[in-house]
Amino acid sequence: MDLPNLYPSCFIKGFPYKTTLGKTMFKKAFVGLSAAMFSATGFSSAAMAAPVQGQFAAQSEGSLLVSARVPARVSIRGLEDVELLDVEPGVAANKWQNVCVYSNNAGGAYNITATGTADGFVITDGTDNIAYTVAFNDAPAQTSGTALTSGVVETGLASTANNVACGGMANESASLGISIAPSELQKMAAGVTYSGTLTLLVAPN
Repeated sequence: MDLPNLYPSCFIKGFPYKTTLGKTMFKKAFVGLSAAMFSATGFSSAAMAAPVQGQFAAQSEGSLLVSARVPARVSIRGLEDVELLDVEPGVAANKWQNVCVYSNNAGGAYNITATGTADGFVITDGTDNIAYTVAFNDAPAQTSGTALTSGVVETGLASTANNVACGGMANESASLGISIAPSELQKMAAGVTYSGTLTLLVAPN
């Protein structure tokens, strides 16, 4: 049964609820919707063009479009365990190392989150906790940087590495520093090793 013709000047069979612009409005709306759908995929209309097929002849030539795209990815590598053994408890114990951080985001942008244990940045002998600090610099070969807080994201960093290996580790892109203050070292029992895990999480910024 046909629906009532509420708009006699613009009724289109199968689409009874069109505006007074009728077929013209429907055609424009369809074209606009199609363009929006293609735009949402991230490809331009040129990228959606059909391949050119060759003709049946002595020679035949055709063409097609080749496209590629990658998602945001990051990497942190080159980390080494920090061993501060038999250090003098009267002065701060510090250890800096170069690390390789890679980001394919625009400008190499990334952020980093350092996490210790439930008690923060601490090492322990199973009974007593000894606090340490963590600093990070997004340039290599540094001995100072931004102090990190356990579980808090540090943003606004950038990597100059152009691959995940930072040029075969010959050109690391950041610096990581660990430090234990004299007041903490003096809490440690002689000859006892204190240890704990530090986790570094890198994400696109």
